[in-house]
Amino acid sequence: MQKNFIEELQWRGMIHDMMPGVEKQLEKEMSSAYVGIDPTADSLHIGHLVGIMMLKHFQDAGHKPIVLLGGATGMIGDPSGKSQERNLLDEATLRHNEEAIKNQVMNFLNFDATDKNSAEVVNNYDWMKDFSFLGFIRDVGKHITVNYMMAKDSVKKRLSAESSEGMSFTEFTYQLVQGYDFLHLYKAKNCKLQMGGSDQWGNITTGTEMIRKMEQGEAFAVTCPLIKKADGTKFGKTESGNIWLDPKKTSPYKFYQFWLNASDEDMSNFIRIFSTKGKEEIEALEAEHKEAPHLRTLQKALAEELTIRVHSQEALDMALKASSILFGKSTTEELQSIDEDTLLSVFEGVPQVTISSKELKDTATLIDFLSETTQSVIFPSKGEARKMIQGGGVSINKEKVEDGNATPALELLQGKYILVQRGKKNYYLVIVD
Repeated sequence: MQKNFIEELQWRGMIHDMMPGVEKQLEKEMSSAYVGIDPTADSLHIGHLVGIMMLKHFQDAGHKPIVLLGGATGMIGDPSGKSQERNLLDEATLRHNEEAIKNQVMNFLNFDATDKNSAEVVNNYDWMKDFSFLGFIRDVGKHITVNYMMAKDSVKKRLSAESSEGMSFTEFTYQLVQGYDFLHLYKAKNCKLQMGGSDQWGNITTGTEMIRKMEQGEAFAVTCPLIKKADGTKFGKTESGNIWLDPKKTSPYKFYQFWLNASDEDMSNFIRIFSTKGKEEIEALEAEHKEAPHLRTLQKALAEELTIRVHSQEALDMALKASSILFGKSTTEELQSIDEDTLLSVFEGVPQVTISSKELKDTATLIDFLSETTQSVIFPSKGEARKMIQGGGVSINKEKVEDGNATPALELLQGKYILVQRGKKNYYLVIVD
């Protein structure tokens, strides 16, 4: 039996506002719904996943999801929740971003054209590029009053903000362009529902108003709450920036660690929003987590599920190995088996020192290596290195150093790195050039 879409979103806590009549429409026929994404980067970040998960549940309920990439709107910038205008992008950049985003969305939605409700990606640049300014204000602009547009929260906030320099005409008309997208998809694809974050309610309802006035049609809106973390900080951001789906921007290890390190307060919210697991399974995981919170059952379940979906099983295995290197009893073999990107991701921020292969070759003992050869970065003196080795507190490439006077016969990780551990928590990366 197929899921009831609205019920599914309700128990997951994913409905903020909903127009009357949505459920009736979905019961009546297979319907189409879209979520808009501005392709301002060549990767989605995890903030975008909320809209994508809405589309996933929509498709699982037997309906047709459409991802609208705002090639045209991306050239303008959306005032909702922003304090400043965006940088405008050229078409070549937008097309590149579009292709990259489509590939990421394929990990969540089914694009098999033989299925009646297969997902589709469209770009509003394709229908907006032929509009002239005069054509747009004549055919579209005259149907929506300035009073109606001024009443929108996103506009009011920008105009009343103390630090605001006001709002450009370009941004003010954004809601007309987004409204026209809905009208276009209503006519071209029989799309009757638009979904998005709660900050998009104003823009979405401008679309339903256009459809009502210009087509005498009925269209609907569903928005989900904007995700905030329990401590009030922004969801999906870390000290080093956004958590991206592109492994070159955020390594699978860091992606996995983000979910693993989420607080218990956030997790009951996150697992409902980002997991495809059903209600019973999630409730069972929550009960298990409550019994032994220190085992982080919920965090592990979601971190594993999303790392596999966004990256791959191999990427998850690599992230798990990398985690055990930092936090568990791993071996030299495990250290050798992780790739260079993961190694550098795990030890990002640890002190590094670069030496030449000749310097390494000319080093007489491990004590010399740990002090003089590595420019006193690891140990300021031979005496300190000797003392700590005697106390059993030094490891090289995860093997404990037993004899400081031994000649260094060190295997290089990835052909160029040596990992030194001093005490329980201090790591150093030696790069051999």
